[in-house]
Amino acid sequence: MKILWFIPTHGDSRYLGTSKGARAASFDYFKQIAIAADSLGYEGVLIPTGRSCEDSWVLAASLIDATRQLKFLVALRPGLMQPSLSARVAATFDRLSGGRLLVNLVTGGDADELAGDGLFLGHAERYEQSAEFIRIWREILARSHDGTSFDYEGRHLQVRGAKLLYPPQSRPHPPVFFGGSSDAAHELAADQVDTYLTWGEPPAAVAAKLADVRERAARRGRTLRYGIRLHVIVRETEDEAWRAAAELVSELDEQTVAAAQARFSQMDSVGQRRMAELHRGRFDKANVRDGLEIAPNLWAGVGLVRGGAGTALVGNPQQVAQRILEYAQLGLEYFIFSGYPHLEEAHRFAELVFPLLPLALRERLKGGTLSGPFGEIVANQFVPQLVRS
Repeated sequence: MKILWFIPTHGDSRYLGTSKGARAASFDYFKQIAIAADSLGYEGVLIPTGRSCEDSWVLAASLIDATRQLKFLVALRPGLMQPSLSARVAATFDRLSGGRLLVNLVTGGDADELAGDGLFLGHAERYEQSAEFIRIWREILARSHDGTSFDYEGRHLQVRGAKLLYPPQSRPHPPVFFGGSSDAAHELAADQVDTYLTWGEPPAAVAAKLADVRERAARRGRTLRYGIRLHVIVRETEDEAWRAAAELVSELDEQTVAAAQARFSQMDSVGQRRMAELHRGRFDKANVRDGLEIAPNLWAGVGLVRGGAGTALVGNPQQVAQRILEYAQLGLEYFIFSGYPHLEEAHRFAELVFPLLPLALRERLKGGTLSGPFGEIVANQFVPQLVRS
């Protein structure tokens, strides 16, 4: 099991849908989150892409020297850069970071945003282009280890004599992650990616998606890894956790929710549609669980105004850990979490939930080679006693 956190390059706050309690999206803040994740033992951090975000590659590169073991799951959007140049960027990053690059292929589902970036392909054609892009990207990087070149003639992309002189540290190339809910997305995942990601749907729905991708991959003789993207709201008691969920949406109003849902409905993303169907815009400040707790401890409230991943695990440490283990039993290996505000929640989640997860994570939580007392020394003399979970 590998746990990753999230760098909120589109902004952070204590409340959704308002400037109240907002955090400046600054390098210093992003750096604090990255260092916290690295120190706490998270496997890596996801850095998103899109016009609402700072550039993912520039930010990830700026954090290499601030971290030691942290991996960077960097979003890559086909069509904004030629695959050969993208391969060189990835190889350079992977070399300079000591093999700490993970790549998240993002096809995109917002036609307006894509048009602003000069991309005018429809849903099916975007997946065709993405498949050609990642095939070229993978081949260039894989062949760089033996110095050979690559030719490709596709419908959308072509290269002739593509070659990379400085290979990545990872072999054959940095691992490729990808998420999508449409048939075209599942085909792309089965054919080319290393890890398939799903947003946080109820376990039965997740199991069905994984089974479909597994079957498609098996027909190609391939085996994939699997992961899930979720938010988390964990507190020492269940009541505290649900109060925190209520506080997170306490500044929302019906107009803001309606405007966000209308905007999401214009997108052609199947995954976004599935997120919206989990809550259908229902919102009751007096009872945030009503209609939004779509499975035990799985809350769809974040998706009222946030695009993409819109569900959160809400509960006490034991409940959250149990839900994570239930997802893991479906075959999920990567868990990419986030929480508001992201700096504090990174610490809270690690402190409360890591000790309840498998041994490897519990050992990493102790800080690797660090030893000695943990916690503030009592009365200048007494070492705090270890609390057994």
